[in-house]
Amino acid sequence: MTLNKIKILKTLVWIGCLIPLGRLIYGAATNDLGADATATITFATGLATLRILTLSLAVTPVRRLIPAVGWIGPLRKTLGLFAFFYATLHLATYVALYAGFDVNAMAADIAKRRYITIGVAAWLLLLPLAATSTNWAIRKMGGKRWKRLHKLVYVAAVFGVIHYWWQVKSGVLTPIGITVVLAVLLLARPVLDWNQRRKMAARAA
Repeated sequence: MTLNKIKILKTLVWIGCLIPLGRLIYGAATNDLGADATATITFATGLATLRILTLSLAVTPVRRLIPAVGWIGPLRKTLGLFAFFYATLHLATYVALYAGFDVNAMAADIAKRRYITIGVAAWLLLLPLAATSTNWAIRKMGGKRWKRLHKLVYVAAVFGVIHYWWQVKSGVLTPIGITVVLAVLLLARPVLDWNQRRKMAARAA
């Protein structure tokens, strides 16, 4: 793929990732966020976080399954940073609109409400990943240490899905779709690793 086409693809990814934010801004400007605007913002930013984070996790398996599209690799970083961006908006919505910046109220919620506890934990796991997403950080940490640290993204994604399940009412199955996709991606990695080792062993035999 030519450099121009890659730039066009990156631009499209940026546009796609900004659509959820654009919808919220438009909804706020037109007073069309529903009866509970805070709940609408919270749900939209949380869902955007999980969807974009899941897309970022899909980049590596797709590259390994289809070597011809190896050029999509850099998109993982862009998607990961956008996932952190929406996760931060999601957390900020809670801090500002639900807790009213009340530290004591937030501490009590984190201690008593398990979906908030695991949601905050997911954000804290994403924080060092976003902070070390630069080439400078990779050079300073070294490739191996950087890769080990960034495996936390899988834990953060699982925590995010659990946060989603614990937040919805009993019997509501809306998180099932993202759960299945994430499960497939988590299983794909060891399967692809095993298949690669098998091929290497066969060539060495």
